[in-house]
Amino acid sequence: MPYDVPQLLQMSQPELDTLFTNSAPGEIPDGEAHGTAIVAPGSTYTAEIARFINLFAWQGKVFDAQRGVLKNKILSFGLNAIIAKIYKAPSWLDDQECIVLDYSDTSLLAQWVRDEIRQIEPGLYLGKVYWDKKRLMDFALEF
Repeated sequence: MPYDVPQLLQMSQPELDTLFTNSAPGEIPDGEAHGTAIVAPGSTYTAEIARFINLFAWQGKVFDAQRGVLKNKILSFGLNAIIAKIYKAPSWLDDQECIVLDYSDTSLLAQWVRDEIRQIEPGLYLGKVYWDKKRLMDFALEF
């Protein structure tokens, strides 16, 4: 069964974690991805929170696979800012390979943030956000 973002927004945290751990990292993506924050997974408010975040805070990421970096699209007008390094390494969730989006050396604002992504469908990645090794939330990236 193929996955899409509306399905991810309806899943519980354990279901999202299982999907992530059962997925391979895939290739490091390249290009622009629409992002969807997955906050309070499985609740009736998850989709509303995602729409609010997309409108006012975060719209996605722009990957440059050749250079191994990305920029986040933030604010209501899609400013490309908050740079991260991209590489493959073991996940903090399950010690299996994932694609790491590392802000520790590239951003004063987000230096304690680490994102991890894995490809769950062609053009669709599921991600985890960590703040200083504490898991904060999930997100989806659609290319």
